[in-house]
Order: sequence, then structure tokens, then C-alpha cells
Amino acid sequence: MAHRAIAANPRELQWIVAARAFRAFGDGFVSLLLPAYLLSLGYSAFVVGIIATATLLGSGVFTLGLGLHAHRYRTRTLLLAASTLMAVTGVSFATLTDLWPLLLVAIVGTLNPSAGDVSVFLPLEHATIARLAPARTRTAWFARYSLTGAMAAALGAACAGVPQWLSAHGMPMQVALSRMFLVYALLGVACALCYRRLPRDTPERSDAGAALVHGRRIVHALAALFSLDAFAGGLIVQSMLALWLFERFDLAPAAAGLIFFWTGVLSALSYLVAVRIADRFGLVNTMVFTHMPSSVLLILVPLAPSLAIAVALLLARSALSQMDVPTRSAFVMSVVPPAERAAAASVTAVPRSLAAAASPILAGWLLAGSSFGWPLVCAGVLKIVYDLLLLAVCRNMPAVAGTKPSDGASN
Repeated sequence: MAHRAIAANPRELQWIVAARAFRAFGDGFVSLLLPAYLLSLGYSAFVVGIIATATLLGSGVFTLGLGLHAHRYRTRTLLLAASTLMAVTGVSFATLTDLWPLLLVAIVGTLNPSAGDVSVFLPLEHATIARLAPARTRTAWFARYSLTGAMAAALGAACAGVPQWLSAHGMPMQVALSRMFLVYALLGVACALCYRRLPRDTPERSDAGAALVHGRRIVHALAALFSLDAFAGGLIVQSMLALWLFERFDLAPAAAGLIFFWTGVLSALSYLVAVRIADRFGLVNTMVFTHMPSSVLLILVPLAPSLAIAVALLLARSALSQMDVPTRSAFVMSVVPPAERAAAASVTAVPRSLAAAASPILAGWLLAGSSFGWPLVCAGVLKIVYDLLLLAVCRNMPAVAGTKPSDGASN
């Protein structure tokens, strides 16, 4: 049935996926180089946590506002504006060194310290995919969207070693790191070129971003659950996890990039498996029973006696931890009417920024006091609690008016 999804409106879907790839590639290396860059400027692990918190907090506020008011504007215009902001963010981080200007840019910009997508682009792209893709192949399209982003992020992580290579050839490390933020800015331009290919005369329909009415209760329940997972995830956003590897094992950015390349590849491949599992066992069951074992593996990582064992545990976790990404997106889109999908995507995505915003500061504080890896343990325990609550609340969640159970609401 996948060919019918593509035939439904291939150009818009393909350009959105292409832009997702550019953004993810930039996030892949920036999330690893951000802590290295800030450390090179003389800032502490605690300051790294503050900057990461600022980026997540700013993204959450902007994403919430955008998702609730997107129906008033053309999607193409909003995406182009976000791409411009991405380019400005990259140039600003490449040229500024003082803490307060960097903090301001972190709040209003598009920088992403995590491996996932927590940007203002998210509600617009999710709502567009849900609108264009047929219900029967919606999970597959979200999997393709997530797969492309994960693979691009993995390639970006592999490029985190470029500054080290430039440094070996005579360029000061701090300068080499700053140049990567200029690359990030160019990727924002590439995203704008993709979005420019969207039709000018196809704004979001007036009902495509309507505020939540029928699905309000369900979406708010999901948002509350996702906020717990987001808080836990904020403790181990890729920037903070990289910082732990730097301090615990004295790892170089190039080596960390190679590790996160393979974790990204495994996460990407898991999206394909998630679709098959969801077709057989349901969306919620797939989300819970793949996510919970990954949390157990996360708890075990700080207990690893060597880097090799720690990396093996991280790789095993990556093969499981992201299967809930496409299934979660498809589930949210299936339990609300089509008219409320943009708002639902925004309200459920925002906790991944707002609830996670306080976590990197806490993680930085914990890492400043001990290199054991307490943020990983805390994150794993909280994620297991989230999984159990999600199963209890959502396993038999009914579809609402305007959405068929076949969309994925039923398990």
C-alpha cells in the first residue's frame, strides 16, 4: 500500500522528508560539538546544561505558539521563516562567544541538543504528513520521515570529527568548531530551498490547525504522559550524553561522533521494524514493550567497567529506544479529528522541550559533582515509570469522532 501513499501527493511529502534530512544532519553534529565548543570557550559542564536547557525551553514555547496558530498562515511561509531562523542561529553561534548573547540565541534559535526533533518545524511537518498520507500508510510515512531523519543525524554525528581533522592540519580547535556552526547555517538555507518547492497556492486549510475541541481530553492526557518521558529524556540529550563520555572516558569528539553514528543507524533501522511490529501488535504495545527494555539498558550503562561495554549497552539500547517515535506520532494523529492534528502535534510535542528544559541543568549539576552517570540512571528509572503509565492509560483508548479505529487508535 506504500505506493498509494506516495501517489497521494509525492512532491510535498518528498520535499518535507528532504528538509528533515538536512535539519537532522545539522542536529547530528551540533548536538555533539555544542558541549565541546562551550568547553573550548572556557565554560563549565553546568553552563553546558544551562545552554541546553535554554534551547529546549525556547523551542517548546515557539512550537506551542506555532502549533496553535499555524492555521492562520501559509505553511510554506512559516517553514521558510523557520529556515531563516535556523540560518541566523548558526551564524550567531559561530561568531558570538559571550555567555549572555549565546544564551539569548539558544532561547530564540533552532539549536537542538538532542538526537530527536524538538523544533518549530515539527507540528507543521507532522500535520502536513498526516493530511497528505492515506490513513492506512500513515505509520509507514511517519516511519520513513523518522528513518530519514535518524540516518541523516547519524551521518551528522560521524562528521563531528571534522574539527579534530582541521585542528590536526593547523586550524585552532576553537575556530574549527565555530566553522561547523556556519555549516549548520548553510543547512538552514538548504531547508529553505526545499520548502520553496511547496506550492505557493496551497496554504494550510482553515481547519488544518484548528484548536483542540473534540480531542482535547485525550491530547492533554498524552501530553502529560509525554512530559514525564521528556523530562527523563532531557537528562540524556545527546549533548549531555556526549559530555558524560568526554568526562568519564576522556573521549575525543571524533570518537564520540563514531559512536553516535552507529547508535543513529541502529535507531533508524528500528523504525522499519517498528512498523511491522505495530501492524501486528498495535501502536501502544509497540511503544511500551520496546521502550521499557531500552530503559533497563540505559540504567546499566554507568555500571559498565569499560568504554567497550558502555558502548555495547548504548548500541543495544539504540536498537530499541526509538521504535516509539513513528508509532507515537501515528497514534497521536489517529486519536484526534483531522482538523485538530496541527494543534495535537504541537501540544504533544511541546513537552519534549518544555518538560525536558529543566533536565539538562540537573544533568550538568550531577555531572559536575560526579562522573558516575547518575543522569542515565535517573532517566532510565523515570522512563520505566512512563512506560507503565502509558500502557495503563492508553492501551484501550478509544478513537474520537472523525477518526477511524483503523487509523491506529485501537490496539
